[in-house]
Amino acid sequence: MPTANLTETLKNYTKDAQLAELIEEIADCCEQISARLKLGALTGILGALEDTNVQGETQKELDVIANDLLKEALLAIPSVAGIASEEEDLPVGGNPEGRFLVLFDPLDGSSNIDVNVSVGTIFSVLELPEGANGGEESAYLQSGRKQLAAGYALYGPSTTLSLTTGKGVQQFALNNSGEFLLITEAMNIPADTKEFSINMSNQRFWQPEMQNYIGELLAGETGSRNKNFNMRWIASMVADVHRVLTRGGIFTYPWDNREPNKPGKLRLMYEGNPMSLLVEQAGGLATTCFGNILDIEPTKIHQRVAVALGSKNEISMLLAAHQPASASKAAELNR
Repeated sequence: MPTANLTETLKNYTKDAQLAELIEEIADCCEQISARLKLGALTGILGALEDTNVQGETQKELDVIANDLLKEALLAIPSVAGIASEEEDLPVGGNPEGRFLVLFDPLDGSSNIDVNVSVGTIFSVLELPEGANGGEESAYLQSGRKQLAAGYALYGPSTTLSLTTGKGVQQFALNNSGEFLLITEAMNIPADTKEFSINMSNQRFWQPEMQNYIGELLAGETGSRNKNFNMRWIASMVADVHRVLTRGGIFTYPWDNREPNKPGKLRLMYEGNPMSLLVEQAGGLATTCFGNILDIEPTKIHQRVAVALGSKNEISMLLAAHQPASASKAAELNR
């Protein structure tokens, strides 16, 4: 049966030809990153570098390769006014006459590269505010509600691309000819679930409300929830959220007290906002545990955020479990 490709599908989901062109260029970059990942150790590009990024994290060589590939390709597009990357200290200006700002995590989950576990590329597209400069941080400080498009490529047993332009979430698979073909026209997250994803090694650092909530899930059918839950944890946000979008569940990386002054570990602009928009467009919910992620007004380009997203009814249970927390904690995590 003939299947629509990315170009054909975009015509049905956006009338903005420049936005469609931009998304296709991002997809092309993802195809090139996928090709490099498939070769892995054969090309000598695995392993860590001595450098760290602006987050203070050790960079993998493929982090830099993916970042440079996206950076060069996007800045060459006339409609792109600037880009911001998790691997760059500051935004980089593009065409002064451009209208789009592109934010991206070039290789999410890169700590998994050397053990051949799924990683991905996450992206978000904003409109350049009138009178703003694409090379200045202030232009990017917009809430997630203002995203024109968001998506991710997952480099696993197959390479898939999931994206939204505000009309649901479409999923594509990369074929042997380097073309993304539509495989799911409307991804839908079931409202109920028996699966959760969290790094249990951090349990002792969580707020009491989160500890109690996860404790209820672990108690299974012998506890207050009266059903058994399975835990899944890949340590790659893009892979964990892909599972949620595909079959339901929740993913959470909550605030913890190891670095109490940080609102969370994940990045609002490069991970929290794009993934939250995708989840919401697929019928799920995304929250800091106290308020919707997409409503946060950012103050820094590399701002961090606590994240809980996925199946609507289960996220509602999680929110209810956090009601006893103080109003000051809610304000802190939603600042």
